[in-house]
Amino acid sequence: MSRTPMSRTPMSRPFHRAAPLLALALLAPLAGTASAQAADPATSVVPYPIDSSNQAGWWSPVATYKGAGTYTYFAFNEPAADEGRHRVAVARRAPSGEWSKLPVRQGDGKQAEYADDVGHNQPSVARDGSGRLHVFASMHNDTWRYFRSAAPGSGPGEPVNHAADMPDQGKGITYPVVTTAPNGDLYLAARVDTSGSARHGGLYHWDDSASKWSKVADFAGAADRSVYPDDIQVDANGRVHLLFEWASYPASVHRHQLSYLRYDPADGTFRDSAGTREQAPVTPATADTVQPATEGERWTSDPAYTGPAVQSAKLALDGSGPKVAYRYRHAGSEGRFDVRYGYLRDGRWARQTVHAGSQTRAALGITWDEQDGKHVYFAKSAGTDRAYAATESGGEWAAASVAPGVPVERLAVRRDADGGDVLYLVDIEGRRLHYARR
Repeated sequence: MSRTPMSRTPMSRPFHRAAPLLALALLAPLAGTASAQAADPATSVVPYPIDSSNQAGWWSPVATYKGAGTYTYFAFNEPAADEGRHRVAVARRAPSGEWSKLPVRQGDGKQAEYADDVGHNQPSVARDGSGRLHVFASMHNDTWRYFRSAAPGSGPGEPVNHAADMPDQGKGITYPVVTTAPNGDLYLAARVDTSGSARHGGLYHWDDSASKWSKVADFAGAADRSVYPDDIQVDANGRVHLLFEWASYPASVHRHQLSYLRYDPADGTFRDSAGTREQAPVTPATADTVQPATEGERWTSDPAYTGPAVQSAKLALDGSGPKVAYRYRHAGSEGRFDVRYGYLRDGRWARQTVHAGSQTRAALGITWDEQDGKHVYFAKSAGTDRAYAATESGGEWAAASVAPGVPVERLAVRRDADGGDVLYLVDIEGRRLHYARR
């Protein structure tokens, strides 16, 4: 069902599981918890160089964990010996602020290395309830490139190739986004090349107690259409919330009809934002549309198209209610993508403009906190300061720089268990990854 409400015209509040006491004891140093967090500078440089390919808009490259202090994991592409290629790694930040690096390895022990493919070959990471890291990396209609570490002893091990454990073997996979559920399970959404005439959105489940992946369903798909997963979150009741866009098959830089869908593992049903049951896979005609098509908008794979389009979006949960940040190019914007905020009002989608007037990158985040409210993060395409956080009061949005002087081109954000926003800030010019917490 497509909704077209009134309109005015930032990551998610991801779940952080309170791990069992045994897992807490296994996870490492007790030093430097609250005091180290309070002493964090505005931004700090992760001490490992990044590859120029380490940039995306859809990815989920940040995971956090509350043990004896808060741990942060940044998945990233680092330089390979040959220009045009990259290697996959995870940077781990201890509560003390000390960083360590976990190379992601193939079965032969060599570090995973792939060709650069900006916008596609970037990594996503999550930590399950047993302390294992799961990394999905470098897939653009490739078969699974999936890596998992062993459960931690004195600390998490290096993720190694477990691609054979995934469902849908032999199919082309793109845009994997992954998150942790309250019980320590994982849920993954990805685009799946299914039939040669469509690319569906696939939903997958990691059963932590059984250490096994399974496929839930193709949650979205239609003939001559390609699904672009944007985000996935799980609420306190274990319900899975999905955010995704549509494009002409096989692909397009211009997407349309930003859509929302919820899956309830308790009864196996899919529902829209009003709680109405939906038949999966939903189609552009049946999907719950956050941003409906507007006048002059058309489906096309032509890169020269300058009409209305969606590009990049992220999701946060207000309890179990969805809040959305997304980039939208409207008619007459002269190619500029503004930043919008989508939310439910009286059971229907409404929209506000967060930022307009200057071009933005395909980099967004949104968080929500019952005390602090919502924060929308975005990156401008030029200027001395490029990464911003926006807040709203009385329907008006105001933005402030979060990384002064840093030429941020891409970003990701994750809400941690201590109530702070952890920022993953990508400086392609300097080949550096920045950490910030606010």
